[in-house]
Amino acid sequence: MSYKKEFIEFMVKSDVLTFGDFTTKSGRKTPYFVNTGNYKTGKQAAQLGKFYAECIMENINKGNIKGDISALFGPAYKGIPLSVATAIALSNEYDKNLNYCFNRKEEKDHGEGGSMVGYKLKDGDNVLIIEDVITAGTAIRECFPILKASANVNLTGLIISVDRMERGQHDKTAIQEIEAEFGIKTYPIVTVRDIIDTLHNVPIDGKVVIDDSVKEKMEDYLKQYCVNND
Repeated sequence: MSYKKEFIEFMVKSDVLTFGDFTTKSGRKTPYFVNTGNYKTGKQAAQLGKFYAECIMENINKGNIKGDISALFGPAYKGIPLSVATAIALSNEYDKNLNYCFNRKEEKDHGEGGSMVGYKLKDGDNVLIIEDVITAGTAIRECFPILKASANVNLTGLIISVDRMERGQHDKTAIQEIEAEFGIKTYPIVTVRDIIDTLHNVPIDGKVVIDDSVKEKMEDYLKQYCVNND
């Protein structure tokens, strides 16, 4: 089983990938939802970190991401445990010991102060961002000024769990817009197309989560909001 297929099944079994009627942060009505906030056990966190680590190493080996990463950055709040779990997995599975850091939603005005926690970023550092899902790209845009305010870092890539393949603020996908605005490429573990292809009429623990009806709703959603969904 490929790690991508394994990851999709893992999300379903963890109640992170669910199907029904939902509203995204961008206000779109969607027939499926990915909520990494539903991971809640140490075992899940350990496995999740391994999936992110495998995606990173795969893209390093392909030459998509440079191997000299200085730090992993996890945007508050969901990116925080993701960055930590990924750093642990990279150390345990690949003997790749990386720094990690994350931001506070509100800047601290006592103690060490500031808005950043963990590794102190320095000019010239190569930073890889670890996030959950991008829909319109709003949350990601918020973290760029935070990183640049900390130091003159190089943003070497963005790793996410699922690419929803949706339009951002205009006619391109949110991922394409982020690359155009900030020069940073996004590498998802899986795409929504991978999810449909993997789960359509395939039982998980004896239950089919994407039957013909759900698939039709997802395809309609892709036609309405997505770009290049083939």
